[in-house]
Parts: sequence; structure tokens; C-alpha cells
Amino acid sequence: MELKRVVVTGLGALTPIGNTLEEYWEGLKSGKSGSAPITYYDTEKFKTKFACEIKNYDPQNYFDRKEARKLDRFTQYALISSDEAIADAGLDLNALDKFRVGVIWGAGIGGLETFQNEVMDFAKGDGTPRFNPFFIPKMIADIAPGNISIKHGFMGPNYTTVSACASSANAMIDALNYIRLGYCDVIVTGGSEAAVTMAGMGGFNAMHALSTRNDSPETASRPFDVTRDGFVLGEGAGALILEEYEHAKARGAKIYAELVGGGMSSDAYHMTAPHPDGIGVVRVMENCLRDAGMKPEEIDAINTHGTSTPLGDVAELKAISQVFGEHAPKININSTKSMTGHLLGAAGAIEAIASILAMKHNLVPPTINHSTVDENIDPKLNLTLNKAQPRDVRVAMSNTFGFGGHNACVIFKKIS
Repeated sequence: MELKRVVVTGLGALTPIGNTLEEYWEGLKSGKSGSAPITYYDTEKFKTKFACEIKNYDPQNYFDRKEARKLDRFTQYALISSDEAIADAGLDLNALDKFRVGVIWGAGIGGLETFQNEVMDFAKGDGTPRFNPFFIPKMIADIAPGNISIKHGFMGPNYTTVSACASSANAMIDALNYIRLGYCDVIVTGGSEAAVTMAGMGGFNAMHALSTRNDSPETASRPFDVTRDGFVLGEGAGALILEEYEHAKARGAKIYAELVGGGMSSDAYHMTAPHPDGIGVVRVMENCLRDAGMKPEEIDAINTHGTSTPLGDVAELKAISQVFGEHAPKININSTKSMTGHLLGAAGAIEAIASILAMKHNLVPPTINHSTVDENIDPKLNLTLNKAQPRDVRVAMSNTFGFGGHNACVIFKKIS
């Protein structure tokens, strides 16, 4: 059976450095930091008092008041980004066979704010279980793709992938394979997350996972820098329209790139820490290259998982050096989490979009906030530090890893 080709025909983004795709790219290329003091709640008693929130966001600019009350923010973000991607793709919804259009979405946590607020309200009462009837449908992680499908009438595969921070990368790989195998013509994929809440921040603080650089939040996410002290929590969504190549050509669609491969692996090592030798990361990149039918020397750029944690950054770069060997110093390596923070289940989606935009504009976004060299990192690697670098990016890889040892990797290629 000959596998069908899969291309990207639409993009949408709602991120801490831009509320549209265009704004997101402007933020990326200029090295904008999305980290700032938290505005959602009083942080006085919290160890970390900052995060990468969506800026200037009012749900009533997108939804009526009644509808917004039925949707957790992670679902709101999903609907907004997917609407932008559908419009960007120029899809004529009336002309599509909607039984062949699916929605495969990623979310690592889902409606955490809804869960938090409902349980806190219950705890204030007399013990009688009085819950909002929308509590469960607002909270469950699969509700985002459900709402996207309901809005547009898409009746193909519809579900959420949950693999912590690898969730939306896994969603893209599933979508890739459904189209490759001929089951769908179009799939809306990506991911969303809205975990900047008291429960989210408190939980990650208890794990010692977050930066506590409260005196300088805008520089707190500093991947590869020796002074890094943890990740900065972010929120938002990224959406991609994946489409079968001949289907896209037949309707005259613009094509951003071809999704040529996806790889997965497991560390099988620890609940939260990466394997120090990056064994699982080595395997996921090798699997992805094999799936794409590519050699290591064909890769021009890698958007790393690069969370700004002491262990994770070193393990990933060691793995890159092992997989790519002499070619590794020739690759533009970066971490856009230095700007957006870590969007958990949405990270794979917005970072894949960053890779695609780097290809479109021949410009690799920077890894910002770097000042001090880490002696555990190979100095020959080009980490695209502090300033965007022009480059003809023909093939780009994006890495995403999650708690539990979940590893996912995707490769995009320019259409010749």
C-alpha cells in the first residue's frame, strides 16, 4: 500500500507572545518574552509569582457570555486557534466530505481551572454535592476536539491524545497516519492548555519544576544557560490543518510544508526526570528520521523541547550530538520556550508552527535570555542564542517530551 503525502495548509496560534499567527511570528523573530507577573490570582503565598499568560484576552471578544461560561479556557483557546487555522487554509466547509474530516487534539491536563474552582466551591459548603452541571463537560480533556467538531460538523475521527507535554505532538502524528492510510482527507490537529491556575502553579512548585526567578520574570526561561532553574509555565493553543496532498492540490490550497515523519519512544526511566544519557530522546529522533526516510545530514533546524531545566536541556543536547554526529554543529538548534514558556500539552503544536514559520521565512527564531555558558553543553552546537538567524531551512525537526517518559518528534519539509 502506497502511503499518501500529508501537507500543512492552515495554521492558527494563540500564545503568550501573540494572539494570532501573525503576532506570534512577530514575537518569535523579535525575541519577545511572554513571561510576566501572574494576573489571574493573588500570588503572595506562592513560590513562583509569574508565568506566560495570554495577554489582552477577553473571551467575550470571541464568545457570547452564555457560551463562554460553558467552556474552560483550554477549550476556548482550542476553538479560537482552530478557527484561525481553518480560515487560513481557505477550507470551503460546504464542499468538504465531513465524514472524512477529523479533529485530533492534544491536552496534557485539560480543564484544570474548572476542576479547581468547583472543588474549592464545594469545600466551602455544607458537604452537600452541589456542582455546576457543566463541571464534567467543561473539565474533560476530550471536550476541546468535541467542540471543534460540533461547531463545524466534522464527523471523522475525534479524540484527544494525552501524553503530558508530548500530547499535541502525538496528536499530529496520529493525524499524519490517519491521512497517510487514506482514512481522512483533512484533520484539524494541535493542542491547547490553560494550567496557569493556583492548582497548576502550586503543583509544579511542589515538584521544584518551576523557575523562582521572581525578580526578573522576563528572563526566567533561559534554556541552555548554566543559571537556569526550571521552566516557566505558559498557556495557549496552536492549530494545524493537515491535508492529503492531492486533495490540497485539487482545491488550489497554499501549502506551508509537508509533514514527512513522526517518531515516538519512551524513556522507561522515571516519572519526571529524563534519562541522563538521553536514550529515549536518541531513539525518538532516530525513529522520526527513519519514518521520514531521511538522513541526519538533511536536517537544517531543530526546535528542541528545551524547557530550561538543569537535567532536561543537557540530556537532549547530548542526544542530538549522538544522533547527528559531525552534522550537529551545522544545525540551527533553538528553544522557543525561552519566549513562550512551557505550554505543556500545547507545546508540540506551537513549536511545530514555529518550525514551519522558520521554513517559510528562512529565519530561525532565537533562544533568548542566554548569558552564561554551561560547561556540560557542547560549545560547537549552534543554539541560535539571543538573536534570530537567517537560514534557508528546508527541513525542520521539532522535539517534545512529557512526564512519564513520553517522547515525540516530527519533521517538516519544504515542498519543492
